[in-house]
Amino acid sequence: MTDLVQVESGGDIPPGVATVRLSRPPMNVLNTEVQEQLRAAAGRLSAEESVRAVVLYGGEKVFAAGADVKEFAGQDHTTMLRDAGRLSSALSALARLPKPVIAAVTGYALGGGCELALSADFRVSADDATWGQPEILLGIIPGAGGTQRLPRLIGPARAKDLIFTGRFVPADEALAIGLVDAVVPAAEVYPTALAMAAKLAKGPTYALAAAKAAIDEGLNGSLDAGLRLESHLFASLFATEDRRIGMASFLQHGPSKAAFTGSPS
Repeated sequence: MTDLVQVESGGDIPPGVATVRLSRPPMNVLNTEVQEQLRAAAGRLSAEESVRAVVLYGGEKVFAAGADVKEFAGQDHTTMLRDAGRLSSALSALARLPKPVIAAVTGYALGGGCELALSADFRVSADDATWGQPEILLGIIPGAGGTQRLPRLIGPARAKDLIFTGRFVPADEALAIGLVDAVVPAAEVYPTALAMAAKLAKGPTYALAAAKAAIDEGLNGSLDAGLRLESHLFASLFATEDRRIGMASFLQHGPSKAAFTGSPS
């Protein structure tokens, strides 16, 4: 199998951080093989305790310009009924990673590429990057989370604007509507994402995972259900070594001085 998704660590990548790099030039189109390799990368990183934060990166020129339209064009209703869930679940595997994920976006994040970025917790965009969900222009809708993650992130009205029109969104507008979290020159996108990941990688591993689960899963249900989940996760952290370290450090040295180990107990 061609290595279209590479998991990198070490070297110039900070300790505790791994990069998931798309490598399908020229546009990193998300065909079936890329989707399955992304799923495999998510499974591997979820199990690797040494990795505490993840950066999604498409390279210096482009993040991902969408799904493979040539593949779609050859599929009928019956085939897509079988395959649509696979497409969505591949990106959901990344969204469910129990550690912070940051998308470092250069060039284009369109269609499936935008949906891939939406699976991350944070998005760093190049100032000349282009965002959008243009599936409507093909007579279809986003099928890998765009109709669900985008309105949760920027609100239903703004999401409908992007999805109904299929228009391209420049980086400054993406920042203004909350689609991205930071806009920097293209050459600074990857270093900025790595620096963000490095900072998060020093945090309490189990508490970060619990916070992510509480927010993401809480949004899928009622407020009461979310509060019950929060209480359960809050209590569970009292079994961790990081909780002991954090509270002891606070009492002795004040806030922001703890050196967390990521140990479960």
